[in-house]
Amino acid sequence: MWLTKRNPRVELDMPRFVDRFINDFWNDSLSAWEDDSTVWSPRVDVKETKDAYEVMADLPGLDKKDINISLRDNVLTVKGERKHEEKKEDERHYYYERSRGSFCRSFRLPEKVAEKDIKAEYKDGVLRITLHKSEEVKPRMIEIK
Repeated sequence: MWLTKRNPRVELDMPRFVDRFINDFWNDSLSAWEDDSTVWSPRVDVKETKDAYEVMADLPGLDKKDINISLRDNVLTVKGERKHEEKKEDERHYYYERSRGSFCRSFRLPEKVAEKDIKAEYKDGVLRITLHKSEEVKPRMIEIK
């Protein structure tokens, strides 16, 4: 025997719920087929070491000239775009699962970084950004006399 909690408001409003569900499903699904509507977000790892923060982003298929990195007010921003491939007349595409279009990821850093020591490397589809902590925020040992 199953017990189910009833919600009379949902039962009375079921036709509107179904209509909204179907409209949301079709609008979201159809927008994926439009060329300029795609927005995606790369997977990112952020870690902290004793001396630096390290950000690694998976950006396969991008050229490094299509990636922009900026730091302003202790917020690191990575922007870029995966370009659409040209369609040829003699090709038929069955699936479009790879994300295309622009992306933007921003991260607020908890401490000041040494802006002159920021390093960025892009290799094998992985962007690695190393942000060294500034000397003023690094813990230091105090000698007892």
